[in-house]
Parts: sequence; C-alpha cells; structure tokens
Amino acid sequence: MALIPSSIQFVFLDRDGVLNRKLPEGHYVTRWSEFELLPGVVEALARLKANGRTLIVVSNQRGVALGLYTQEDVNAIHTQLNAHLAEHKAQIDGFYFCPHDKNQCECRKPKLGLFQQARRDFPAANASNSIVIGDSSSDIEAANALGWPSIFIHGEADRQKAGNHLAAAKATGQANSLLEAVVSFL
Repeated sequence: MALIPSSIQFVFLDRDGVLNRKLPEGHYVTRWSEFELLPGVVEALARLKANGRTLIVVSNQRGVALGLYTQEDVNAIHTQLNAHLAEHKAQIDGFYFCPHDKNQCECRKPKLGLFQQARRDFPAANASNSIVIGDSSSDIEAANALGWPSIFIHGEADRQKAGNHLAAAKATGQANSLLEAVVSFL
C-alpha cells in the first residue's frame, strides 16, 4: 500500500532525523560540518522533485534559544544544504524553523505556527494535497491538528525521544527512512 498518495503536492518535512542524522538527545547540529545527510535522502528528494512535489522543511531549532548557535547559522546550513541538493535536482522549496525554547511561542511544533508561515508562501497547501513526514511526536501531533496525513520515520532507536512509539501509532503511515516512504508511492 502506498504511504503517500499521488494527490500529494506539498511535502512538509522535519529536518533532524528525517533529512540528516539526528544527534543524541540534548545535542544539536550547529554548523554544516555536523550536518550528515541520511542514506537515500538525496534520491528521495530528487524523486519527489522529479514528480512535481513542493518540498518544505519545518523544524524546531531550540539550540538557537539555548545560545548554542544563531538563526544565521541555521540559515547558512540550509543554504549549504540546498546548494548540495541542487547538484542532484533535489532542492527544498522553503525552510521554516522555530528558534524558540519550549512554551515560548506559537511556532514550535506541535503548535502550528511554522505551518501557518509556510502556507502564507504556499497558500495552495491544504489537507487534501499535503503530508507531514517526521520522526517525533511533535511532527505527528501537528499533522493531526491540521487534519493532514503523516508518515512517521523510525530512524535510529538510540536517537529517538521517549514515547515516540506512540507517535508512530498515531501517524497515517510508517517507514524506516524517507527513501522507503517515497519509494512506496512513486
């Protein structure tokens, strides 16, 4: 069974744990040299782009609030990521991130502020043509609050937050990687 129907045009992706290797809990990717793309991600994104999908990253970046890196550092990582992906025709169409700590804003997932920001730039995105792909409960909770389908990416067990198995059960579908999710419907 396909996890992502062909009607999906907007793919909302979490970053850490979906696109790149998540660092151990409490550690953060602070610069490009620490950003390690997961196996199959470039191929998965290229397949999505080749099939006309719009790719949008929505990511909590709490390390900014903790003073470990700046918003400019996050933007620099995203610029370098897109430069790398451009070589494979797999660029991300939009990046949205929350720089705040827990309970300080309306944009930190599972709240919907990042999705609202993205929908200002991509107003055609809606429940019938969008999907959220993430590796944490906050991703799946946001998708459910929007009424959008979701795919939970299992990722590395030792890098998952406690209770993520419950999020997997609440997702529309599950996969071990982004590539597995994409291959299942293209």
